[in-house]
Amino acid sequence: MAMTSPQDMTGTWAVDLDHSTAEFSIRHLMISTVRGRFSQFSGVIQGNPADLTTASAHLSIDVNSIDTRQNDRDNHLRSADFFDVSHYPTMTFDSTNISRVSGDTYNVVGKLTIHGIAREVSVQVEFQGISKDPWGNTRAGFTGTTRINRKDFGLMWNQALETGGVLVGDEVRITVELETVKKD
Repeated sequence: MAMTSPQDMTGTWAVDLDHSTAEFSIRHLMISTVRGRFSQFSGVIQGNPADLTTASAHLSIDVNSIDTRQNDRDNHLRSADFFDVSHYPTMTFDSTNISRVSGDTYNVVGKLTIHGIAREVSVQVEFQGISKDPWGNTRAGFTGTTRINRKDFGLMWNQALETGGVLVGDEVRITVELETVKKD
């Protein structure tokens, strides 16, 4: 099916939560990786998804929606030892500069705010394409990946291991898979 030309795709693209994910992974006990996700988030891309150099992006995540498949760990992550959701219920990302790396791959630089601390981060984003759904909505897909040091955002809690090393790694790998819907 022929799609509308990219010039006609400029607009507001809202994240479709039912078809999107915000996930992370981090080392545990220095020997394995724990994965988690946030089930509640929203976001908007303003511009043309086929040329993100002209766009801006905003993402807001409800930190209380954290899910690592282990209730006690999730509650500990919500506590003042980590995210302190009673004081910092959301984390946000706001783009400040988007440049094309090659083809459909972009470097999206922006302000990531976690635990009340804002830092500039770089996210590699791949535009996955544009499609019409069976109900006539125009959709665009994106995959974004980055790595951060949790301590840069004030998430300092850890525990030394008897065998050396620490319980929780510092590097957090973040992946977002976004399906967006054109709103105007």
